[in-house]
Amino acid sequence: MFAARCAPVQASYLGYPGTTGVDYIDYLIADAVTIPASHRQHYSEQIITLPGCFMPHDTTQALVVPPLTRAEAGLPEQGFVFRCYNSSYKILPETFACWMRLLQQVDGSVLWLNADNPATTANLRAQALAHGIAHDRLVFADRASLPLHHARNRLADLFLDTFPYGAHSTGADALWSGLPVLTRRGASFASRVCASLLLQAGLPELVTESAADYERQALHLATSITLLPVLRDRLQIRCSQQSLFNTPQLTRDLQRALVWMHKNALAHSPPAHLELTS
Repeated sequence: MFAARCAPVQASYLGYPGTTGVDYIDYLIADAVTIPASHRQHYSEQIITLPGCFMPHDTTQALVVPPLTRAEAGLPEQGFVFRCYNSSYKILPETFACWMRLLQQVDGSVLWLNADNPATTANLRAQALAHGIAHDRLVFADRASLPLHHARNRLADLFLDTFPYGAHSTGADALWSGLPVLTRRGASFASRVCASLLLQAGLPELVTESAADYERQALHLATSITLLPVLRDRLQIRCSQQSLFNTPQLTRDLQRALVWMHKNALAHSPPAHLELTS
């Protein structure tokens, strides 16, 4: 349909985090973190750069649910809880090995993962054992309703992002729940979305640039008594001020972008990059 030019102006937004590589998609809507100006040469589309994070979020989601206990969520009552709810196909061996080293260094800690399917769960437990980690230090959670998902997030201490395909909606959900996310920023769109969210949240300390920095910062956060509470407080303030999830402002910015693309087409001008300002 798009190759046949079903619309005079065609733009990519959400869904696929990268370039389509084709000449019939005119624009890609992103932001300055996910696609900095120096990366535009690698995209077949012209880039529409929104002034804030490009990713929308439903700010009408209620966070008020009956409080959960760790026991109800299958977690130990004591100990640091590392959480990653990304799909299992995003977990590469190098990242998993890093997580196992963290479990070795943080006494009593557990890694809380998504129970995608029985085979994946068994394979990850086996890999943990191969790294010298008892299988019960991996806790798996089944899918749940969104309110329950947010409630469970608040039981964890730190969300560990995957690389190079990082958290997108799962990262946004974690931040909305008040759970700090540690990410590693790469060169691809898919590895930079969580960095965009965190920088918009005013948490640059949680954006790392290498595997070594990621592991070092994760260990620091897990062993510091005061740092994570400070970051949680800052995140809560940012969310309450709608600096991070400002859906009305994002709507207005998108509308401005669409109007500009339409006017540009009516003027018979070729597609061009556009940087929107606040």
